[in-house]
Amino acid sequence: MHSGEMRVLTARGAPSALGEAHGSRFGPMIKDYLSDRLHLAGDAVWSGRTVSADQILTLADSTLDHHEAYSPELFEEMVAMGESAGISPAEAVVVGGFTDLVDVVRNHGDVQVFDECTAVIDPVSKVLAQTWDMHASAGAYVILLDIAPDRHPAALVQTTTGCLGQIGMNEAGIAIGINNLTSMGRVGVTWPFLVRKVLQQLDLDDAIKCIVDARVAGGHNFLILGPDGVGVNIEAMPGSHQVTRIEIDPFVHTNHCIGEVTRLEEGERSQEHIIGSDRRLDLGRRHAGDWDAFFADPDISKRVVDPHTTATCGAVLMKPGERRMQAVWGIPGDQPWETFSL
Repeated sequence: MHSGEMRVLTARGAPSALGEAHGSRFGPMIKDYLSDRLHLAGDAVWSGRTVSADQILTLADSTLDHHEAYSPELFEEMVAMGESAGISPAEAVVVGGFTDLVDVVRNHGDVQVFDECTAVIDPVSKVLAQTWDMHASAGAYVILLDIAPDRHPAALVQTTTGCLGQIGMNEAGIAIGINNLTSMGRVGVTWPFLVRKVLQQLDLDDAIKCIVDARVAGGHNFLILGPDGVGVNIEAMPGSHQVTRIEIDPFVHTNHCIGEVTRLEEGERSQEHIIGSDRRLDLGRRHAGDWDAFFADPDISKRVVDPHTTATCGAVLMKPGERRMQAVWGIPGDQPWETFSL
């Protein structure tokens, strides 16, 4: 298990400047992360069939036009990051969009249990809280971006080296969290681009459009909270999406579709995955608002030994109305929460 004081990259300016700063600072780590993810993306345990690294990169290359069309600015940033780190644009898609690429190469068969992130929006306390769970080896690469794009709001983004964004909050008071969903993917835009585009927005309705108008490559759930405590949950699948408004009661989401429409195209999941996701959904509802209990629950903050088994690699507690994020690298309690503000 990896943990420590959060590594923070501060970057300002044009998209290319943000990307260059990211790639220059973390180049060797980005290459190591790429090697790990290329291996896993082509592993039958994770994607349902064995695929070579060359096939994965060919697939990633086919998504580039979709990424550039969705956001030329973020595409410019990703390309600059890759050039500075010494990797290709297709390799940058693999580093950041791993779970969506797994969806695209997935075939029916025995697949890895994605027993992952547990997320909550509490509109009363105006909090978005979640763990970020991934293959435990990904925990070595957790960082925080403190960025001020030249044409968009400043933002705090918890992510991993080589990935444009995973979870974050901007100075307009828009916060976003995520859960992985199981889908049969398609060539399209990978989820970190959606996270970062949401963080470019000034209001909740525009943030919602960033998700529902996107041609997504794989299934993901997005939780968005505005500064006034009103939020939305969006299950975005390759063929459908479902938007749930959150205004009164706490809303919890784990790693399965709960919408009637999106559930129809959910990919095959193991019984273990179903049980684990349902259990964390129940626990999240029980602990919502009691954040010490939430993050201390061993079924929510998960420890493992195998580096390629899913574990809690980080966590956040965001209060966008206060422009304040608490973040931790690793499991909360192993390291103290660190506070960052906009």
